Amino acid sequence: MTRPKTILWVDDEVESLAAHVLFLEEQGYTVECTPHGDDAIVLLQRQSYGVVLLDEQLPGKRGLELVAEIRAIDATVPLIMVTKSEETGTMREAIGVEMDDYLVKPVNPRQVLSAVTRLLEGAQIRRQRMAQDFVRRFRELEQRRSSDLGWREWIEIVAELAEWEVRLAAADESGLREAHATLQQSLHVDFADFIEGNYPRWLSDPQTDRPPLSVDVGEEFLVPVLKSEGRALLVVVDCLRLDQWEMLKPLIAELFDIEVSYYFGIVPTATPYSRNAIFSGLFPVEIAERYPQWWGSKGEESLNAHEEDLLREQLKELTGTDVSIKYEKLSTLTEGTEMLKRLPSHLASNGVTALVFNFIDQLTHGRGEHAILYEVARDAAALRNLTRTWFRTSALYHALREAERRKVSVLLTTDHGSIHCHTPATVFAKRDATANLRYKFGEDLRAERASAGILIRDLPAWGLPDRGLGARLLLARGDQFFVYPTKLREYQARYRGSFLHGGVTPEEMILPIALLTPRRGR
Repeated sequence: MTRPKTILWVDDEVESLAAHVLFLEEQGYTVECTPHGDDAIVLLQRQSYGVVLLDEQLPGKRGLELVAEIRAIDATVPLIMVTKSEETGTMREAIGVEMDDYLVKPVNPRQVLSAVTRLLEGAQIRRQRMAQDFVRRFRELEQRRSSDLGWREWIEIVAELAEWEVRLAAADESGLREAHATLQQSLHVDFADFIEGNYPRWLSDPQTDRPPLSVDVGEEFLVPVLKSEGRALLVVVDCLRLDQWEMLKPLIAELFDIEVSYYFGIVPTATPYSRNAIFSGLFPVEIAERYPQWWGSKGEESLNAHEEDLLREQLKELTGTDVSIKYEKLSTLTEGTEMLKRLPSHLASNGVTALVFNFIDQLTHGRGEHAILYEVARDAAALRNLTRTWFRTSALYHALREAERRKVSVLLTTDHGSIHCHTPATVFAKRDATANLRYKFGEDLRAERASAGILIRDLPAWGLPDRGLGARLLLARGDQFFVYPTKLREYQARYRGSFLHGGVTPEEMILPIALLTPRRGR
C-alpha cells in the first residue's frame, strides 16, 4: 500500500512548528497541525494521512493514550513520537505500543524529514537501489558467464543468484525476476557442460584442483568440530535448495553465529547416492565394494538403511577411535516430537548426534501428487515461504534451540537441491530402466535429443557401481524431465511444473554447509 505524502502533526505548541512545516512543504509534503488529541482523531476519521507526528505532552489525553484510538482508525499509519521527555520510561512505553520512531525535542527540520522519508518512502528507495545494484551485477555476471569458470566461480555466482532470487521476490520486482530467471536458464547449459567436462577428472586425479564434494563433508567439516569440542550436532535437511536456505538463515542467525561454506553434491543428485556419500565419506562404487551387504541388495529404496553404520565407520577411520553416534531420521510430526524428548540426553554426551529431516523432500515430491500442495507451493517463491513457515514451528527449529541452549555447535547441510522442471524430454529405454524423472539407469538408454542430458557409459568413472554390460546413466540437464514416448501426455500433465532432482543443475548440485556456533556469554 502506497501512503499519501501527507503529515498530521499533533502538538500543543503549534506556533513553534512553522519552520518545520515550511521545510516539509518545500520537500513536497502536505502538513496539517492540531494542538489537541481529540481534534486529531476527528481529522483522522475524515481522511487518511501518510504519517502522524505525536507529542506526548498534550492537553487532555497523553500522546501515548491516543495510540490505540489512532490504530483503531488506521491500523497501518506510521506514528512518530516527538516529545521533550527524555525519561527512559516514556521511551520504553513508546516502544511498547509500537511507535515507529521516537524523536526528542528540540528537533531540527532535517531530523523530521529523515524520519518521515524513511517511513513513507524507505521501501521504495530501497527497491530502487536494489534494482540499480541488480542491473549492474546482472551485466557483470553476464560477462563472467562468457569466461571459463572454475568451481570456485560457479559457487560464487550461484550463491549470489540465490540471494538475488530471494531479494527480488520479496521486493516483487517481476521484471527483474524475469531477467534473473533468464540468466539462470542460460547458466544451466554452461554448468552441465562444466560438470560433464570435469566431474570424472575430479574423481580420477587426486592432484586435481576439485571442489569439496559430498564425500568430503565428514573429513573437512564434521571432524574438525568433533576434535575441537568433543561433540557436534549434524543436521541433514533433505532436498534443501540454496534459496530456501537463504530464507532460513535470518531465523537461525537469531540463535547462532553462522559460517557458510559450499560444496558440490555428487551425482545422481538423489538421496540414495548423495546422502550415503555424506555419511560414508565414500562414492557409491566404493560403498558397494567395501560394504556389499549394505548396498543394493533390495533396490534403491533400501540404499539409505545404513546411514548410521556408515557414519560410525567413517568417523572411526578418520579419528582412529570409536565415536558415539546418536542417529535419528525424522519424517513425521510424531517422530519429531519423540526425538525432542531424547535430544537433551543425546547432546549431553560426547560424540555426534545426527538428525535427518525429510519434510522438505516430502513436500517437494508430494507437491506433484496433491493438488492442495501444488497450489500452496506453486513456484519457487511459494516453496521458499512454505519452507520458512514450516521451519518456525518445526522439530528442526526446536532442536537448534536446544543445541544453542546447551552450547553445542551444529553442522547443518543438505544432500541435494531441486529444480523447477517445465520441459519434457523423450527417452528410449528397455524395461529394466529405473523410473526416476531426472536420472535413469538402464541398458541401451538414450534421449531423443542429445542435449537433454549427459549420457554416461563408464559408470565407475563417475563414482558409481557398474551395472553390467550395456548399462548406462542419463542425467538430465536444465529444467528437463524424462518421459517415455508411450506415456508422453500423461507424464507431461502430471510432472510439468514439479520440483525434481537427480540431474546436473546448480540448484541441485551446489549446496550450503553451515557451521552454527552458539554465541558465548548470552
